[in-house]
Amino acid sequence: MLNEIFALGFDRVELGHGIRQSLWEGIESFLADHPMRVTSLHNFCPLPIEIQSSAPDCYQCTSSRAAERELARRYTLQTIDYAHRVGAKRVVMHLGSVPLRDYTEELIRSIFAGRYLDRRYVRIKLIAIQKREAVGVYDQIVEWLQPALSHAKAAGIVLGVENRIGFETFPSEREFRRLFSEIKDDVIGYWHDFGHAQIRHNLTLIDHAEWLAEMVPRQVGCHIHDVQFPARDHRVPFSGMIDFASLIPSLPVEQPMVWELSPSASKDDIIAALAHWKLRFP
Repeated sequence: MLNEIFALGFDRVELGHGIRQSLWEGIESFLADHPMRVTSLHNFCPLPIEIQSSAPDCYQCTSSRAAERELARRYTLQTIDYAHRVGAKRVVMHLGSVPLRDYTEELIRSIFAGRYLDRRYVRIKLIAIQKREAVGVYDQIVEWLQPALSHAKAAGIVLGVENRIGFETFPSEREFRRLFSEIKDDVIGYWHDFGHAQIRHNLTLIDHAEWLAEMVPRQVGCHIHDVQFPARDHRVPFSGMIDFASLIPSLPVEQPMVWELSPSASKDDIIAALAHWKLRFP
């Protein structure tokens, strides 16, 4: 796995939430023998042994069940330990979701049905926002975070909270603002997923450029992938609609920019996009 990535021209890598425990010895062996550095781990990594496939939301800190919240905490602390073990400085976090009808998919279906921004589309969007705003999980999540923040600080790890697509996910933009205004410690920051932000932009929930500019002071890393309108993400950069040329220059150069691509992306397309990326953003 790592050798294939290395051969494509990448010398830094994020270990994702599909990495099984059985792969770990081989990963450490490869890293010891090659000039590749791990920038980040995506919670949960390694994958909980009882989970059979990639599942970053298999245990949620927003669950109504205390046992699930405790498992989410346990495997988060374990991910922090593994990040420290391979010299990574960041852990990418999902912070759960709330029970809500899938309004996001409903809006996407409306776009494909030719109803983009008509009265029905706007009505669904407003209902979704109202329903989401009525669900209060903020205090529960901040309480759940405290042991993870302490553990990360002791290990020299920064937790990057990722922006996501759905109405049901936490944090919303408003909750992001509150989180970073109340937790000023630099042990936690913002992880910008370009594809997720672009889809929310396409759904008219945010302005991608304005949101990124607002979050840059707290940003600790990002996921790079392109989007084909309205919501086909994890495409190779420059194959979709994201205006990387106007967005990337605003980012601090020392932050990791992790290419998070679909398994269907071809080797040739990745190599060509990487060469173009290095010309555009040397």
